[in-house]
Amino acid sequence: MAAALEGGAYLSSFVDAVLNKLSSLDVNTTPMASKLADQNLLRNLKRSLQVVRPVLDDAEQKQIKGDQEVKKWLVDLQDALYMTDDLLDELSTKAATATPTQTDPGNYSSWCSSVVDSILGDSDVMINSMQYIVDKLESIVEEKNGLGLKEKPVKGLEDMSWRIQSSLVGSSDIIGRDNDKEAIIELLLDETCDAKISVIPIVGMGGVGKTTLAQLVYNDAKVEGKFDIRAWVCVSEQFDIVKLMEKKFLIVLDDMWIDNSNSRQWKTLQKPFQYGKKGSKVLITTRNDTAADVVRTMKAYHLSLLSEKDSWSLFAKRVSLSPESKEYSTLEPVGRELVKKCNGLPLAVESLAALLRTNYDERDWDNVLKSELWEVFEEQNDEIIPALSMSYHYLPSNLKRCFVYCSLFPKDYLFDKDELVLLWMVEELLQPDGKKDLEEIGCQCFNQLIARSFFQSSSTYKSFYVIHDLMHDVATTHAGEFYFRAEKHEQDVRISNKTRHVLHNARGNFPFSQLVASCGEVKDGRTFLEINLGRKDPFNMENAPHIFLSQLKLLRVLSFNTFRLESLPDSIGNLIHLRYLDLSDTWIETLPEELCYLYNLQTLKLNNCQHLKKLPLNMQDLKNLRHLDIEGAGIEEMPKGMSKLKDLHFLSDYVVGKHADNGIKELGALTNIHESLRICQLENIMDGAQALEARIADKKHITGLHLKWSYNPCYIDDSQDILKNLRPHTNLRKLSINEYKGLAFPNWLGHSSYKNMTKLYLYGCSNCLELPSLGQLPSLKRLRLSNFYRLQRVGAKFYKEDGSSSGGAAFPVLEFLWNGLLRGVAFSFKCFSSA
Repeated sequence: MAAALEGGAYLSSFVDAVLNKLSSLDVNTTPMASKLADQNLLRNLKRSLQVVRPVLDDAEQKQIKGDQEVKKWLVDLQDALYMTDDLLDELSTKAATATPTQTDPGNYSSWCSSVVDSILGDSDVMINSMQYIVDKLESIVEEKNGLGLKEKPVKGLEDMSWRIQSSLVGSSDIIGRDNDKEAIIELLLDETCDAKISVIPIVGMGGVGKTTLAQLVYNDAKVEGKFDIRAWVCVSEQFDIVKLMEKKFLIVLDDMWIDNSNSRQWKTLQKPFQYGKKGSKVLITTRNDTAADVVRTMKAYHLSLLSEKDSWSLFAKRVSLSPESKEYSTLEPVGRELVKKCNGLPLAVESLAALLRTNYDERDWDNVLKSELWEVFEEQNDEIIPALSMSYHYLPSNLKRCFVYCSLFPKDYLFDKDELVLLWMVEELLQPDGKKDLEEIGCQCFNQLIARSFFQSSSTYKSFYVIHDLMHDVATTHAGEFYFRAEKHEQDVRISNKTRHVLHNARGNFPFSQLVASCGEVKDGRTFLEINLGRKDPFNMENAPHIFLSQLKLLRVLSFNTFRLESLPDSIGNLIHLRYLDLSDTWIETLPEELCYLYNLQTLKLNNCQHLKKLPLNMQDLKNLRHLDIEGAGIEEMPKGMSKLKDLHFLSDYVVGKHADNGIKELGALTNIHESLRICQLENIMDGAQALEARIADKKHITGLHLKWSYNPCYIDDSQDILKNLRPHTNLRKLSINEYKGLAFPNWLGHSSYKNMTKLYLYGCSNCLELPSLGQLPSLKRLRLSNFYRLQRVGAKFYKEDGSSSGGAAFPVLEFLWNGLLRGVAFSFKCFSSA
């Protein structure tokens, strides 16, 4: 049964989160909390939140209808919620770090307590801060009565499992574009044009499906076979010069904005195109007729809106309403009226269909059709399509906050699902749900936004996602002054003192110095993200971290991955709220020990920090650390006591040390690690018994395992037992083994129980006399073998364990085999079904 078709007010989940944090605060843990409780401040705070919670739905409705007083009331409430949440976070941190640990009393916990005390000051300061917030909320409660806000029943979080269905579609799912597709293909295959390079613009309004059409054409078999090189480039407002070889190419420049005033950019871009062979084509998508006139060599192709017939077909297909179903006759009239409101815009049709997908309750459809909000959205006369606003309105509250957070990203920004979930987690946009990991809850939220067409799979990179420009406008509108994206230097754009989340785009022209100077205005800021979309030279501002850390005391997310940064100040330990720290690609050489006092830190990213040789000694004190990425860093060995990081969900690398407290045994306790794990310096494992202590077989969530010995031409006589006892769980999908020096491989390698393994790489196994039996791996698609210097022959056992030719074919799905440097070894492929 589908969940009720009801959205939730944007701030409802925020209020719920603050109330939950307030309820979980044990007032007997610290003297500070006890004092606040004694003075009824916590009780008054809770009462105010409980009073405003039921009127939020009504307030949001009135704000949509243009009530400016209610809009201001909601802004003030959101500002107060941020303040309240920050203060409660300080209290909970104080409570968590006040009691010394039994094993090491007076060390880590007592230091954390002193740090928190130094930030919070004496009890009078804390009490005054709480009193200010309580007064502010009570004032907001009083104002609600004069605004005529009505209470509605408090709803819990909507079921997150409803109607999860991928919105990714293949060519057979595209409706109403067959003729357009064939017309564009005909232009691309045309050889009669005199111009060496033909430029073909596809012009149409936002959301009409230009990119989808271009993608269909780009992936067509006839087009693919026509050109030596194909490349897809998202241009947006800036682009880089493309370098090409002497080949016939097809370049798709997606979402181009250009006019006569900056046509010089186009002239610069097209110069390299002249090196292509005659018959090369450039396909451009743009909303702008002027851009098409600047770049075209032939008449632009104008993509029209969908017909009413095609719009209905698309809607019915997306909403999974079959003409044979019993509901079709009653829902079709309502559905056709809803489709008319989309005005032939495919994005609007798909978004509205996603809202009603598999929901066959006629009352819900009729309520959406007759909602007074259609008229409101249409009268607003802005660039946001009413159907998209309606889809956002019906989002559950928690999904609204997750989606609006994405307004920080620049338009056309390609984002990674796992990275976004990490950000949602540390911003506390995800609330715990039973025994589910926060990562799992975040993935469910992400899938919901995919299913509702708020996110789309990237046309360029399949593993990344993008927000359509029109959807991005929706997110930006609802983000308001609490979010600031620093990428354009415009005089009328100023950072508000209510701003909590800031992103700086290094590709833009917004001066970083101006952003640093604004720190005083955003002293309550929670987020500072720096992204580098192709900037060649990183910022060289060594004093920037000092400025940020001294003025932005409430930061939860901090990214310096565009900076030429060599060190981090000790004051990093004062950011007691910090949950996410990204120093990737910096030149940092050391990390201060004070980093380990960040009790709340969940994510630490140090990938490609090549100059960083060691982690802080007391990494074990980061009790809440869930994500540690040191891939590509220069870490020489792990610090001691990593086994104490029980919540670690992702660990990119484990560099085995020579001592018991940083050896392979420490890895054994980390049973909840997910995704891929690389274990390096396996030569520091003494024997097979030690290897068994790593408990690799118990780590069922690991999908990729990389086992690496340091390069050593000498034979290690016990490495065979070591590899035998590093047997992974059968859930494994990818395995690589580097510089293994045993004479033979253990029997588990190649066993048919590894039915999910698709990739296997064996490098530098220079002492092995024979290959393992790999032909029985049912899902193996890619196999790389390299530097088997002592290998003389490949026998039948490589294909089948018993060496027989009976039964099914070996390597049933193998697509790629690379046998680099197998000196003088001949392969027989007669046992392969495909290779």
